Amino acid sequence: MYAVFRTGGKQYRAQQGERVRIEKLEAAVGDAVQFDQVLMVGEGADVKVGKPLVDGGKVEAKVTAQGKGDKIRIIKFRRRKHYKREQGHRQLFTEVEITSISGAKE
Repeated sequence: MYAVFRTGGKQYRAQQGERVRIEKLEAAVGDAVQFDQVLMVGEGADVKVGKPLVDGGKVEAKVTAQGKGDKIRIIKFRRRKHYKREQGHRQLFTEVEITSISGAKE
């Protein structure tokens, strides 16, 4: 069974036992977290799509790591104008392991 859930302004597709990197959450490593904004739950041809959320849909996960992603370099450059600006960015993330997915109530 898989689910599509929303957190941090993004949508993620996940299955039970899978590890997903999401936007940073204020949770310690080993904490249990719960996502209740589930957009879709399904398996094979049996798919339940919410309007916009699935009633009773829930994704539970355990925080496995907190960290920073790879560095992204931002460069602004104008040729022949003596203008060059460089900046770097590392996005913070939380890695979670999906422990259970609850479907919609009938």
